[in-house]
Amino acid sequence: MSEYKAPLRDMHFVLQELAGLAEVAKLPGLEEINAELVDQILEESAKFASGVLSPLNKPADKEGSKWDKGRVTTPKGFKEAYRQFVEAGWNALQAPAEHGGQGLPKIVSTPVVEMWKSANLSFSLVTMLTAGAVEALILRGTEEQKKQYLPKMIEGGWTGTMNLTEPQAGSDLALVRTKAVREGDHYRVSGQKIFITYGEHDLAENIVHLVLGRVEGAPEGVRGISLFLVPKFLVSADGSLGQRNEVQCASIEHKLGIHASPTAVLVYENAVGYLVGEENHGLEYMFIMMNLARFAVGMEGLAISERAYQQALAYAKERVQSRDVAGGGKAVTIIHHPDVRRMLMSMKSQTEAMRALGYVVAAAVDKSLRHPDKEERARNQAFVDLMIPIVKGWFTETGIDVASTGIQVHGGMGFIEETGAAQHLRDARITTIYEGTTGIQANDLIGRKVAREGGATAKGVIAVMRAVEAELGKAAGEDMAATREAFSAALTAADGARRSRRAPAALRGKGRQVLLRGENQDRAVLRRSRPDAGAGLEERDRPRRGGRDGSGGGSVLSAGRACAPGRIGLL
Repeated sequence: MSEYKAPLRDMHFVLQELAGLAEVAKLPGLEEINAELVDQILEESAKFASGVLSPLNKPADKEGSKWDKGRVTTPKGFKEAYRQFVEAGWNALQAPAEHGGQGLPKIVSTPVVEMWKSANLSFSLVTMLTAGAVEALILRGTEEQKKQYLPKMIEGGWTGTMNLTEPQAGSDLALVRTKAVREGDHYRVSGQKIFITYGEHDLAENIVHLVLGRVEGAPEGVRGISLFLVPKFLVSADGSLGQRNEVQCASIEHKLGIHASPTAVLVYENAVGYLVGEENHGLEYMFIMMNLARFAVGMEGLAISERAYQQALAYAKERVQSRDVAGGGKAVTIIHHPDVRRMLMSMKSQTEAMRALGYVVAAAVDKSLRHPDKEERARNQAFVDLMIPIVKGWFTETGIDVASTGIQVHGGMGFIEETGAAQHLRDARITTIYEGTTGIQANDLIGRKVAREGGATAKGVIAVMRAVEAELGKAAGEDMAATREAFSAALTAADGARRSRRAPAALRGKGRQVLLRGENQDRAVLRRSRPDAGAGLEERDRPRRGGRDGSGGGSVLSAGRACAPGRIGLL
């Protein structure tokens, strides 16, 4: 398996030219953010990802986490890597400064997190769940809870989990049976939770579980669910750890992928728990974590796509097989063959498209929180709400497709575990399931995000896209004409679906036309490719047109113009 190399050049391009890092840096409280600082952060994160996390990915997948009599041991190297992670301050990256974090904006933390997920998805999950638990406590925890738990969780000495699922209650949380009985200033929590990521491990000295349950006399269904903070070890008034709480790990799951990440079955037997917020508002609070987690899981689709592409590209540059169709008697590396190039181009273009949208949404998150104008904050929040199910659903489905294509590039060797290509597909497969299946994301997008406001935000997004369509019409060149044709067809289909509210039927016919146009466009690019154009598939060291030196850029058109014939990019 090839080691991961962070695509810093691509990341910088999207941050500067598409997501608007400079604009975000002007928001209140972010005055110290600038391109140079972001460069330093990304470069250091890249070193950690490639030097520490990536080398652990394959051996940790093979070894997996181990359970023995309630104790879980993570794979060799994970404890040392987590210690370095915490000591370097990475765990505090996204948390507010007033609680001990570094307070970096979402637009900066997003590419950093992408690196961790690409380098070692299993490792990254412990930090993702902790960040979600921190967010929930910041917004709904008591001052005492914040004081007692947040410093250690933000530092990384303690980790966090979210406990929703039970054997009979998966997507339907109305069926949750976990009970909570009042006892003085706390509750006694009893029940079983399954599929708890990092529910038990040996990386940190304490684990803070956020658990959905029902108090006595609560209403039936989701309106009767409350949220409880249940620590693995009870915490004394001075912050020191006390006795072990009555929560035990009964087992860990044997999974298709993410083997190094322990997925626990937790049993609570009169465990001491503390109410977060008000009774019967637990699901509302949990969705604070859920939305953060859905965006993060969407980024996993992007991250796996990048890793699968890098590995497929490296293999295609090394594997010698068959003569070049352009002529010559000697066998050449498979990157010379048009079908392999087509697959690599598909992988790369989809990865870049996901990165562009993901970073734009991250920037909108920052604006929704920090913009001085109330209406702008609301507009950006509406855009984020609309995009979250798209990021979660589209990114993860695409991640599976890209990882599968990576196996195809390897041919028979991709089906062999030793090459490592299969791990990416195995790891990707869970992403369309956890934190809400793709079907649930579709229901959320149409039933809640579009219908509840009469499609107002969707109309606004389509209007912006129409403006881009008009700009594309002014651009010269065959590439831009082909891009506009495909973009226009997709946009017309999306707008028609919104108007008719028959999205699946409307998109099927038009979507096929877009697919065919895209295939024709791929063929056109392949025809223009040089026979020896393999090196053009990876250009991470040369500045992209429209970079920070001010030479062009600043619009979606700059992304298209950055793509010369014969190289992969956002055509």
